[in-house]
Amino acid sequence: MKRIFLLSFILLFAHSSFAATEGKFIQKDNMFPRVEIVTTLGSIVVEMDRSRAPITVNNFLTYVADGSYQGSVFHRVERDEDNERDFVIQGGGYDKDYDGLHENDPIFNESGNGLKNDMYSIAMAYQDRKPHSGTRQFFFNMDDNDHLNPGRDWGFAVFGMVMDGYETLDKIMRVETAFNEKIGYSFVPKDPVVILNVKVLDANK
Repeated sequence: MKRIFLLSFILLFAHSSFAATEGKFIQKDNMFPRVEIVTTLGSIVVEMDRSRAPITVNNFLTYVADGSYQGSVFHRVERDEDNERDFVIQGGGYDKDYDGLHENDPIFNESGNGLKNDMYSIAMAYQDRKPHSGTRQFFFNMDDNDHLNPGRDWGFAVFGMVMDGYETLDKIMRVETAFNEKIGYSFVPKDPVVILNVKVLDANK
């Protein structure tokens, strides 16, 4: 009986500890939490907008809390060559060997929140043209991508803006890319751009 009680207590504690790391509990009263994304080419500071995109921000922070962005890569660095402009930098979904990382349940697409896919904004990626399939991958807009905003279709949900580290994104944008057979993508950096760490910044700074 004592063993059963002890096991139940341990399971309850483990569940509570896991729940406490969910994104909604991270600086829960801060509507504009900031994170620093440290990469092999420099750091990027992002201010997220929980007032406009609470589901997306809390989802992102859940992956930050479990540490699984650490060691992931930016697998898509794409230019719009036809119009001679930069397009997006996307990552967070693969490790350095381009194996897919674990995914939590997909989230609702908050693209109608009023935030636009403007240059240096951060947005949620989704899969296979399914607007509510977003899990862990995100992208930075490297130009004003008005066609990614909602219209007759859902568009992509912006959930924050870059506050510092523009030069890091510009540096990533200039890396050499090629087709990667394993994941079936073009625009994959030949030398992986790795996310070394993502940390939540002090709300008082």
